[in-house]
Amino acid sequence: MRLPFTAGAAPSATTGPHAVLASLLSSVGTAGLAAAAATPGLLAAVDQHAAAVRDSLDGDVWPVTRVGLAGYAEGVRDAAREHGWQPPAVPVDWSAVDDWVLLRLLAVCLLAEQLPPGR
Repeated sequence: MRLPFTAGAAPSATTGPHAVLASLLSSVGTAGLAAAAATPGLLAAVDQHAAAVRDSLDGDVWPVTRVGLAGYAEGVRDAAREHGWQPPAVPVDWSAVDDWVLLRLLAVCLLAEQLPPGR
């Protein structure tokens, strides 16, 4: 599995938030959200992470946007890499995932898919 943001400049600085989120959705979101829809425990974990992301973005005060989500995802990635996190090299077994970073990125995907067009 290829995860986004593997090297170089922050993707949003060079490609924009829509491209950042599209890359995240294709690398993490598609398979992860499908697995969450079929696995109640995984869905509950992703929902909890999504609530934390909304809180971090002051989602109760300001609308959550693609720009905010893309920046948040990049921040998670950067901080995780500084602490030694590496994306998995093989497809993720979402039924047994316990990787906080992957769950947080999957939560960003969930929130991005819930946004109305244009936000």
